[in-house]
Amino acid sequence: MSDHKHVVIVGGGFGGISAAKKLKKADVDITLIDRHNHHLFQPLLYQVATAALSPGDIATPIRALLGRREGLQVLLGSVTNVEKEQQVVELDNGRKIDFDYLVLAPGAQYNYFGNDDWEKHAPGLKSIGDALQVRERILMSLEKAEQLDDPKLREPYLTYVIIGGGPTGVEMAGAIAEIAKRNMMRDYSTFSKNETRIFLVEAAPRILNGYPESLAEKARETLEDMGVRVLLDTPVTDIGADKVSFSEGTIETPNIIWAAGVAASPMLSSLDTEQDRTGRVVVGDDLSIPDFDNIFVIGDAAHKKDEDGNPLPALAPVAMQQGDFIGKLIRNELKNKERPSFHFTDKGTMATIGRAKAVADIRGFKFSGFFAWILWSVVHIFFLIGFRNRFRVFVEWMWHYFTFKRGVRLITDRFTE
Repeated sequence: MSDHKHVVIVGGGFGGISAAKKLKKADVDITLIDRHNHHLFQPLLYQVATAALSPGDIATPIRALLGRREGLQVLLGSVTNVEKEQQVVELDNGRKIDFDYLVLAPGAQYNYFGNDDWEKHAPGLKSIGDALQVRERILMSLEKAEQLDDPKLREPYLTYVIIGGGPTGVEMAGAIAEIAKRNMMRDYSTFSKNETRIFLVEAAPRILNGYPESLAEKARETLEDMGVRVLLDTPVTDIGADKVSFSEGTIETPNIIWAAGVAASPMLSSLDTEQDRTGRVVVGDDLSIPDFDNIFVIGDAAHKKDEDGNPLPALAPVAMQQGDFIGKLIRNELKNKERPSFHFTDKGTMATIGRAKAVADIRGFKFSGFFAWILWSVVHIFFLIGFRNRFRVFVEWMWHYFTFKRGVRLITDRFTE
């Protein structure tokens, strides 16, 4: 090993990749550890789940992204434990890696609020595997519906329940409404598109909680117009095989998608420092943890308050800005410069609801409809890492937009009951 400082980055999401890129020209050795060998553009996972994009459009191998550089290593594995005093991280295969600086950007996972058995009936959307599983469920249920002549028996297979009214839930409901009402239905002869029922279920009194009320209301109206039934104030009481229960009753369907709460990575509890109720680590102004100024937590795993005292949202721009900040901080510290505090520059929030329909709030200016959708498309393509992906996704979107055709609708043998 060289006498350079060793920076270990855990997680190849937006935060981890941004930090690694900022450190590429610094005089440090870098080890980036991730459970997958690819960086995933999570905001577009629902497009894979609904067969609009292929996995390769939104995922790029981490090694290809970072390129070759002496002293840079990418490892496939999960970190299970952090030993702060010894400055060591432990991998699931027992390997231990020393660090001088540690950047933890492990992201979040779905939180089933203590009902972990729900997960097998209601997958979330956090990985390509999840997206493909959801896609196959949807396609399988259409195949089953095609073989049933009795509309009553067909009903469960043409019913979709999305739990959680945040951006992922809204985007997923909109995408399914679009397919269900238009695209995929043309391939089937037994049933008509009017038989599909799509429910977006939210425990709170409104959807899109972090957005201005007027936009949330606009999104709700748009979804209702597309045929989605938005159930507010409706907490889920149970999820079983092919059914979801609420205090008011039960909906029978194999198509249940979880987009409700998230929880931070369980590995963070080994830091033995203050965490909020979803497990995010409470960090200081420079994103380090108390008493250990060489250990940083960023992105969805960090609880960092903004100027108004609210925690920063779990969004890609937050993680990217934090990754950049840490990369710069470590570079400057090697030159003995003072540490600054992290400040997030909010460039706005947006959610898409379907073809040419979106809502956006950009620095207080609110947009909805076609213009917001164009804005959303441009911003997301701009953020996609890797030129090949950007260009392909743009061409695919335009093609889908003008032809109403979806992507590959194949059922492979990956689907397991």
